Amino acid sequence: MSILASYMQKEQQLKQLQEELDRLKNDDRLKAELQFKDKLEALMREFDKSASDVIKLLDPQQTTAKHSSTTSTGRAKRKLKIYKNPNTGEVVETRGGNQKTLKAWKDEYGSDTVEGWLVRTED
Repeated sequence: MSILASYMQKEQQLKQLQEELDRLKNDDRLKAELQFKDKLEALMREFDKSASDVIKLLDPQQTTAKHSSTTSTGRAKRKLKIYKNPNTGEVVETRGGNQKTLKAWKDEYGSDTVEGWLVRTED
């Protein structure tokens, strides 16, 4: 594509975006949301509160639920998987695939077979 064609294409895209922006500026729903946002920010400044303070105030369960499912590194806690070897009756509980006995089973019987031994998964 030539530079002139690219320029004309970008100019057309800019024109379309400008028209879309003009339509949005005239939308009453957008005006109402912007007004709400401005009033809320003014209220937050008046009482020296942050967005997270407001969220904690309005929905305290959301913050506690969020923290209970994550570890200290911010990563979600892995699900507990419970496998039972049908040949020996041995049970393995693990939150990761790097468990010694589970790895030995996968080496001996194959990964697909061992995954078929999954009894249940817990949080």
